[in-house]
Amino acid sequence: MLDPSKKTTIPPEWAPHKAMWTAWPSHPNLWKENLEGARAEVAAMVRVLADGEDMKVLACGEEAMASARAAIGDCARIIPANFGDIWVRDTGPIFAFSGERPVALRFVNNGWGNKYVLPGDNTVGDAIALAAGVETVRFDFVLEGGAVEMNGEGWLFSTMECVLNTNRNYWEEKAAIRALHGAFQCSRVSWLENGLMNDHTDGHIDNLLRFIARNVVVIQLPSGDDDPNAELYLNILKEVQTMNVLIQCIQSPGRICDDDGRVMPASHLNFVIGNKAVVIPVYDEEYGNSVVAKFKDFFPKHNVVGLPSKHLLSGGGSFHCITQQEPAAPDFELMRPKSFLPFKSKK
Repeated sequence: MLDPSKKTTIPPEWAPHKAMWTAWPSHPNLWKENLEGARAEVAAMVRVLADGEDMKVLACGEEAMASARAAIGDCARIIPANFGDIWVRDTGPIFAFSGERPVALRFVNNGWGNKYVLPGDNTVGDAIALAAGVETVRFDFVLEGGAVEMNGEGWLFSTMECVLNTNRNYWEEKAAIRALHGAFQCSRVSWLENGLMNDHTDGHIDNLLRFIARNVVVIQLPSGDDDPNAELYLNILKEVQTMNVLIQCIQSPGRICDDDGRVMPASHLNFVIGNKAVVIPVYDEEYGNSVVAKFKDFFPKHNVVGLPSKHLLSGGGSFHCITQQEPAAPDFELMRPKSFLPFKSKK
């Protein structure tokens, strides 16, 4: 358990990493015709992040191990592991520090509200912690890593649709806040209401709002007259404007559909920050290039790259969903461009 006398620190995602964990699409029965496309997208992400990042890629089964080695080569360490699917942001641990001691925070996994219960997804987090040589600390409530967004200084965002959903935990808002405080020692919890249309995760925050500095968030604005989430994005803007935070806006991908015409939960905000690179998901839409250009301003010292992600999205997520950073140390220098406002706590 966590030592109550020690401060729990979860460095922000832009703080230096010891390693970056991800997983290789390994199960043909899950990915079907999107298997090879998803593998190509994961390999492209790994190759970009590997510049400056110790990449560790889990693969399940001999065929997947061989496929990963062939596609990635020497860019990453391929690690055999049992898992159901590749969404290690949710099934893996959240790495933290209890004082100076590294720990792996582990939560109950129930298959995203009992919708996608797969063998291995409730144990792969333990395997990652063991391979990292980090002590595991367990909590008795359901939580996925993509459901929380933190700034490294005690401010946590989430959505009511996900964390207060009765398919996760039977609790009211006050009980949820107490549980989040207990796990993360967060001093402030802020809620958005709903997630993207057809989001497999019931509204994970990492598709809606991301911190890029201690008091700076990025959100999306509607793109095109037929953007299926236009009302949602405008409501988020109104909600966040009432908070003491600097807002940066980017265009959403707009309407992205699968081969059957069903709206997919596409988001440019499912990006991943590496030590030297930032990878942005794009979807063969007209807004991707302008979004990548904006992120080059947000992260001027990083190699910012937009990569295709539609095959991954067929499984429900993108680059942030398939990665989990292992921070290097509890002490870090927050990186923020000079144009960003100084952080002030809410009175």
